[in-house]
Amino acid sequence: MSKKLLLLLIITSTVSNAQVFSRSMFAKKALVNLENFDKQRVHFGFYLGFNNYDFKIDKKYDDEDIIVDSQTGFNVGLITNLRLTEYIDLRFEPGLYYGQRNLRFPHITDNVDALREVKSTYIHFPFLLKFSSKRIGNIRPYVLGGISSDINLSSNADSPDDNSSNRFRMVKNTSNYEMGLGIDLYFEYFKFSPSLRGVFGMKNELIQDNDPNSPWTGNIDKLATRGIFINFAFH
Repeated sequence: MSKKLLLLLIITSTVSNAQVFSRSMFAKKALVNLENFDKQRVHFGFYLGFNNYDFKIDKKYDDEDIIVDSQTGFNVGLITNLRLTEYIDLRFEPGLYYGQRNLRFPHITDNVDALREVKSTYIHFPFLLKFSSKRIGNIRPYVLGGISSDINLSSNADSPDDNSSNRFRMVKNTSNYEMGLGIDLYFEYFKFSPSLRGVFGMKNELIQDNDPNSPWTGNIDKLATRGIFINFAFH
């Protein structure tokens, strides 16, 4: 099945069920969809989404600026949900996250050397606690938070070359904490859950250049990932 056909099927199904959802919400007697769905001990799903990765940079001195241009990337992954209590769930949401950040160094006069494109392909392993409110009809808001670990497949960590050869290097394994909020919308045949997340790196991810006075990394004391995720989950 092609990606375009799959996307068309998802959109068609969502629009069709949205009509049913709208009628059930505004009817005199609301129709409750999937009434016992959240009583399952374990259930599964998948998500598609977008990301916007950034860097938090701690510099050694302020006279050499470093500009981060964030680019929009995409996410795809699976969901395993374990019900702990009526209002608390444990979530494991492994996924593939692709993103890009462009680092600009205004103090470098050469246009090629003044730009480093940092492309990242992460295998993302988040463990999250989801705290849900009481369900009202077919709507249930929630907040979530937890920790995650990443494997950066594009880190260049094993490369002996550095920025002098146009090779920006980062560590392969990182850890983060995540916080977010979302809403569960119950349709006739599935649950749709859009969410907004923030991810915050907990460790220095930069591998310094071989030259301690490198114009690219010499002024960086710590470089850590920051990011925003928008995910659309289907259960």
